[in-house]
Amino acid sequence: MEDPVPRQLWLPDPSSSPDHDDFFPAAQDLPQSPPSAPTPPIPASSLSAGPILDHSHLRPGKQAALLSHERTLELYRANAKKTQDPDLQFEFAVFMIDASKTFPIPPNTPGNLLQVEKSLEKRDDLVREASSLLKRLADRGHPASQYFLADCYANGIGTVKGKQDFDRAYPLFVLAAKHGHPDAAYRAGTCCENGWGCRRESAKAIQFFRKAAAALHPGAMYRLGIAELNGELGLSRSPKEGVKWLKRSAEHATAEFPHALHELALLHERGIENVVFVDYEYSTELLAQAAELGYAPSAYRLGECYEYGKMGCPQDPALSIHYYVCRLLSTFSLFLIYILSLLAEHCCAAESS
Repeated sequence: MEDPVPRQLWLPDPSSSPDHDDFFPAAQDLPQSPPSAPTPPIPASSLSAGPILDHSHLRPGKQAALLSHERTLELYRANAKKTQDPDLQFEFAVFMIDASKTFPIPPNTPGNLLQVEKSLEKRDDLVREASSLLKRLADRGHPASQYFLADCYANGIGTVKGKQDFDRAYPLFVLAAKHGHPDAAYRAGTCCENGWGCRRESAKAIQFFRKAAAALHPGAMYRLGIAELNGELGLSRSPKEGVKWLKRSAEHATAEFPHALHELALLHERGIENVVFVDYEYSTELLAQAAELGYAPSAYRLGECYEYGKMGCPQDPALSIHYYVCRLLSTFSLFLIYILSLLAEHCCAAESS
């Protein structure tokens, strides 16, 4: 079924100036209408006859074949240049960043130093092109681009010598948060809490966390819960309010933010007078949910429970080993990520020397 409102395509004018933007037309090329005016539907006859995405290489027959990495990138780039849709251009920028992370680099041996340098240069070109496109989209107020570019800077992607750059990341987190991006509000709060790229301000951190929590961000709700429980970030100690935030976070727990499940399990193991009652069965249930999300401390705690018969659990060697293995796998994954980050830093240092 065809889209009733086809997208408008933009094709570069061969007669335009040499510095004409490949992705964004010059100001004089844009229709001079108020920003708030709705765009009327465009007749199908006014569009280019060619499709936005060309899948001819996938048609059945002798010529059908999977595309190489570079060919896929070329097609993606050509398709992104045909449209003014910021979401499609954002997807292309994300694709380039992801491609740079898995870009094949030949082994560094005396016989192929030139090939290694060329591969590294191509990878860096991908990052530069993606960063440039993301910056242009961010300047035009695209929240997803603002957040993703900030995340790149915070993780040392597209920065000098691959170092974290919170001075550039924090303002973009704030911009995206103002546009209603929950992850950006949470990250802006963590920056304010730790003084990353800004002054350490607990009150401002709480504002950002509350903004993210209003959008049901599990990480923000968990941080507010811990702050209320322990009286952190300038808040007075209030276990009752803290438990409320933890329960909300647990209801929306993800693999990235399973922490509230584990914390609630610990609270139900020991209890809080007039706030949380002791319930071993519910505690192990919460631990199991967190372990299923890959949270290593919960898996280890369950392994102990089934090994020694704690918290009402039967002694079950098979289950105990199962959860210990889950814990080891989670820890190994983190260790592997750490090793890869060290190797990346080593490569960057070798390039600069």
